[in-house]
Amino acid sequence: QFPFGRRLPCDIYWHGVSFHDNNIFSGQVNKFPGMTETVRKITLSRAMRTMRDLFPLEYNFYPRSWILPEELPLFVAEVRMMKDSNPSWKPTFIVKPDGGCQGDGIYLIKDPSDIRLTGSIQSRPAVVQEYICKPLLVDKLKFDIRLYVLLKSLEPLEIYIAKDGLSRFCTEPYQEPTLKNLHQVFMHLTNYSLNIHSGNFIHSDSANTGSKRTFSSILCRLSSRGADVKKLWSDIISLVIKTIIALTPELKVYYQSDIPAGKPGPTCFQILGFDILLMKDLKPVLLEVNANPSMRIEHEQELSPGVFENVPSPVDEKVKVAVIRDTLRLMDPQKKKRKDTHLSFHTYLLIFPTQLQSLHAGIASMKDKQHKHHSLKLSLKLKFYLKLGLCQSPEQAPGASEEPPDAAPSPEAALPSLCLKQVFPKYARHFSYLRLVDRVAALFIRFLGVKGTTKLGPTGFRTFIRNCKLSNSNFSMAAVDILYIDITRRWNSMAIDHKESGMCLQAFVEAFFCLAQKKYKALPLHKQVLSLIELCECRLAALHGKRLV
Repeated sequence: QFPFGRRLPCDIYWHGVSFHDNNIFSGQVNKFPGMTETVRKITLSRAMRTMRDLFPLEYNFYPRSWILPEELPLFVAEVRMMKDSNPSWKPTFIVKPDGGCQGDGIYLIKDPSDIRLTGSIQSRPAVVQEYICKPLLVDKLKFDIRLYVLLKSLEPLEIYIAKDGLSRFCTEPYQEPTLKNLHQVFMHLTNYSLNIHSGNFIHSDSANTGSKRTFSSILCRLSSRGADVKKLWSDIISLVIKTIIALTPELKVYYQSDIPAGKPGPTCFQILGFDILLMKDLKPVLLEVNANPSMRIEHEQELSPGVFENVPSPVDEKVKVAVIRDTLRLMDPQKKKRKDTHLSFHTYLLIFPTQLQSLHAGIASMKDKQHKHHSLKLSLKLKFYLKLGLCQSPEQAPGASEEPPDAAPSPEAALPSLCLKQVFPKYARHFSYLRLVDRVAALFIRFLGVKGTTKLGPTGFRTFIRNCKLSNSNFSMAAVDILYIDITRRWNSMAIDHKESGMCLQAFVEAFFCLAQKKYKALPLHKQVLSLIELCECRLAALHGKRLV
């Protein structure tokens, strides 16, 4: 919203769906370029598989996945092999369309032959995963957790997790999947957008009851039963950090494409929605990551046939308002520049001039209208508003004389403590060893050549091999070309977007792993990759040193 026109840059741009405004040269944007594409089900599954190949034990929190239609033969073969080795194994699988949301197109199957091989599977790829048959139940109902995660920065990596989240419940008592109940979505799928249409859905003003509750209420209940809630939180933090580590390489490629180094551009941050399921033994399992989690704090209620009214949802408000409020507190561009935190607080009023519902004791509530199809631009120009005197507190009369900054307690002090907890770099020393693909991505970006591209051409790949001195009598430049062509052709045939030719990051990672396995045959994969990374970085540093001399 630009009530006074947009002649001057803003401090914060708040987009509804994606990073899309090409005229932004400064300030902060609440979306990362490429985030929507990076967390799509297929891209996420590929990223998690890469990390699982490197670190099998660390990445066992994501269900085994196959990508349709390209991996259908592999899926059929692996399931048959597992059944042959264990005849008592009776699995269930869940099929999720790649671009689906709100439960659209999801269904369960007992056998690979049950996959709906219609014409749409080619135009609408999907992921098929092992279904978690033994989830933790509360009141005999299956539920999942929506946790809000703030990715504050990519470089350096900075991650925050909200201390509370939402628990979304199914509306039919859970039973393990059988052919008879396989299609009962209100029993098996936790999606709020599906269950709200169930006659059993309960809207509640209490955080402890109903079909949507706070996660903290579930933790209290588990703690009262003697569960180790501290370990559960530790496992969830670990899951979030590892997932972000898996996503950052792809995000960095998109970032340098939209905001090339050395050129003016905004910095980015983003609130992500992590959907997590708890198993009976309290092990957290990642279901998916949402780039645009709903921030609505209301729901529709039918007053009479065909007549609906928006009704406040106290549970949503309690969790979501705190997340947005504290994201703005962390991202406040003026905070480091001012000692007067009174003005710092009112920054938030300016960002959401029409969305604020209440302001009491420094707590701001806001509504985010449905943003699925409409981008919401919420902007501010601090100095302009300050000149108009719009940053006055509610108690300060227009025209009243300004008091010294230390004359009154800061409204910031009246705010609750931050609901967002920093987990990275706070726990960096426990997870930094996992960031191997990040370093591979840095090599990939270094040899992209043309700024603004996301794919590596054959010349760039040859230059990488030559500068890192990876070719020899057993691996000629002709073999390098064949490797590039084979891998690039296969990855491009799987790509949904064919706008740009060349080798994508995932293809480069596969080629890099292949080179590492050729060079260091006796080592496990993660040590092979680490050894080749260190070799390449060392040789490139030496080459750079020679050029400086």
